[in-house]
Amino acid sequence: MPLYQIHHRVPLSQDQQDQLATSITKIHTERFTTPSLFVNVTFTDISSQPTYVAGKRTTGNRILAHVRHGPSRSQEDYNALCSSIEDAWYETVADTYRLHTIFILGDIVAGYEYGMAIPPAGQDREWLRENIEVFRQRARDEGEPFVGLMRELEERVDFRAIL
Repeated sequence: MPLYQIHHRVPLSQDQQDQLATSITKIHTERFTTPSLFVNVTFTDISSQPTYVAGKRTTGNRILAHVRHGPSRSQEDYNALCSSIEDAWYETVADTYRLHTIFILGDIVAGYEYGMAIPPAGQDREWLRENIEVFRQRARDEGEPFVGLMRELEERVDFRAIL
């Protein structure tokens, strides 16, 4: 449901991209109880894109997080999210490659994923409960990624009541 856009000037290997995407997915799912199937992460090499800060050309890396904002999510939640993402960056990428900015943008007001309307922020459990039979059927008919979703719902304590 969120979309994390990693804009990097430094070369990131496939392993670094995989590790960063996995870390960000885990961070988001644990903070906001979103199933990992619905956490989107993209990488864009911006090494040839001019970027300016304070009117001067700069060479920083940045992460933009497009999320659903609502009353269930506080400023403290978003600040903690930024801190965790920054930690993940430095665990994955050398300290010499600074992360210039992380912007959390509460700009997702509606969307479809896998042909289904996404819920408002804070209503993931109710949405999953309402659609659990659809997910079970799709796991039977289509296999992955819905088999993985069902496994995650069974394994995570915060989702067990849904099943």
